[in-house]
Amino acid sequence: MSGCGSIKELKSKAELDNVRQSGAPLILHFWASWCDASKHMDKVFSHLSIDFPQAHFFRVEAEEQPELSEAYSVSAVPFFVFFKDGKTVDTLEGADPSSLANKVAKVTGSVNPGEPAAPASLGMAAGPTVLETVKEMLTENGSSQDALNKRLQQLIDSHPVMLFMKGNPEEPKCGFSRQVIDILKDEKVKFGTFDILSDDEVREGLKKYSNWPTFPQLYCKGELLGGCDIAIAMHKSGELKDVFQEHGIDTGSGSGKSGISESTGLSATLSSRLKSLVSSSPVMLFMKGTPDEPKCGFSGKIVEILRQEKVDFGIFDILTDEEVRQGLKVYYNWSSYPQLYIKDELIGGSDIVLEMQKSGELKKVLAEKGIIVQKENLEDRLKNVITSSPVMLFMKGTPDSPRCGFSSKVVNALREEGVSFGSFDILSDEEVRQGMKVYSNWPTFPQLYYKGELIGGCDIVLELQNNGELKSTLSE
Repeated sequence: MSGCGSIKELKSKAELDNVRQSGAPLILHFWASWCDASKHMDKVFSHLSIDFPQAHFFRVEAEEQPELSEAYSVSAVPFFVFFKDGKTVDTLEGADPSSLANKVAKVTGSVNPGEPAAPASLGMAAGPTVLETVKEMLTENGSSQDALNKRLQQLIDSHPVMLFMKGNPEEPKCGFSRQVIDILKDEKVKFGTFDILSDDEVREGLKKYSNWPTFPQLYCKGELLGGCDIAIAMHKSGELKDVFQEHGIDTGSGSGKSGISESTGLSATLSSRLKSLVSSSPVMLFMKGTPDEPKCGFSGKIVEILRQEKVDFGIFDILTDEEVRQGLKVYYNWSSYPQLYIKDELIGGSDIVLEMQKSGELKKVLAEKGIIVQKENLEDRLKNVITSSPVMLFMKGTPDSPRCGFSSKVVNALREEGVSFGSFDILSDEEVRQGMKVYSNWPTFPQLYYKGELIGGCDIVLELQNNGELKSTLSE
């Protein structure tokens, strides 16, 4: 069976097993129709299928193929899996056209395995069609930045008082956004809002444009006042009212923009049932499958996060009740699953929950809502960090800014082998730094782990690489 220079939709694991048996190069693209990054990378994927007709290219709808997503630990899209001679040889997470082209070239034998995936080698790794596509994407990204900045400024200036929030004034989708809404209503000012959950380009762009990493963000006459904490402090001190008056903001009886919410069109019985389900547990997760047997990687990821946060939570398997599955999308205006609720408020899906955990915002929301979190001892914390990624590196600094030569050498070795890995900067946490020495019985850093097991330090990693055993050791 030979490649045909086009993309096919993979329908089952049995179909995959059949293609793998041929031994031909095979690449899977796990994607989601709602993800813009997936759509962009699918264009590159499509051109690659033409430039490398000797390989098989399959597209997999991640949420619709839970068995396959779970088998390859897919928790975010886009995600690519590479096969050669019937075996998994590499993976790639995220929208990186250059790396994708080079990894495809390597798995098809078009470049030497030792060559790093770098934009400079893209011309050799891929044919002219995909190279032109990538160039177009890079050009679009560069030229679109000015357009994005202009759009952001127009949004900021669209109202004298402007709030970028999660959700809308009637249905805030995080506690911090709700608090700022309440403050503005108490100040009796008219204000505009923008739901950053509805536009990922605005959401990510505004973080850089304003140099403010979290939401909500409150602006007055085009100037950033700050987030929730600052708004609360200014409100309590009376400074917020002074700022409004200084800028000529009418503090009359305005109650905020978007004051009318449309009817959901759902029956009163179903609406009541949905409310009851959401309220059935302080922390409630609507997911595909169960915590012990999640039916999609995204649901499994949130379960893992909640367990790491040591909170008790209720669940509802939306695959068991189509009425609830469709009704909840409409009632809470959220089109995909999983959905996490805390004290009746929608927090979001897997991407938002993961981002909140990384920033510490999830822990704050849980505390704010009075959710009891079991105190984590040091050993449990270390275990959670070690297992947070299949390949985990404890190092000094970060992969892009190593703070010691040994850490830098291990990072380079992993990148040269095309190994995806997580990292933890031990200089940022003295408790972890000292605790790891005792936990692993290994006195120095860096320390590399695979699936929770210590591989070793710099010397061992370099020795494995020199012997050609590093990649196989980290993929057994």
